Amino acid sequence: MFEEIDFILASNSPRRRSLLSQMGIVYRTAEAECDEVCPTGLVRENIPLYLSKLKSESCKINLNKNSLLITADTVVCLGDKTLGKPMDAKEAYNMLKMISGKTHDVITGITLRDITHQKSFYSTTEVTISELSEKEIDYYIKNYKPFDKAGAYGIQEWIGMVGVSRINGCFYNVMGLPTPLLYEEIKQWEFLIDQK
Repeated sequence: MFEEIDFILASNSPRRRSLLSQMGIVYRTAEAECDEVCPTGLVRENIPLYLSKLKSESCKINLNKNSLLITADTVVCLGDKTLGKPMDAKEAYNMLKMISGKTHDVITGITLRDITHQKSFYSTTEVTISELSEKEIDYYIKNYKPFDKAGAYGIQEWIGMVGVSRINGCFYNVMGLPTPLLYEEIKQWEFLIDQK
């Protein structure tokens, strides 16, 4: 798909890389080295939007007229509280205990950029987690080490299979890339490239 676009994904996430490949998109990778720190006062969707823009701006790769740089960030929101990636097992345990038996939002912000345009957008998915026991949380952390995942869990892993009781929205968004929305945005970008 989209053979005329030179896709560049600036993400170390194996899940995002896999999802983009499964969309039939051939891409190259780049580094987006930055401190993922937000200004105080940002809430909910503004956080992953800000961070996806920050990653895009920090990526110093040279773009050609057909290049499209993709950056993304995902956060888990429980009410007004934002959960990023846990630093260690204790923080992962606390996050999972916090979302156990509750519904939370997973929000992914994406920024697309070429040599003349930049656009950011986001997708929100509601996820309900069943009540998890201490034994189940410990088992998941020990066996899956979810330290690179917002909210300390991966929906495609064991905890998603046994603990997610309801989902409202895009499943793939919870994995880190809202593929249907991204696909629609890329189609619009393809039209812009055709007009150049």
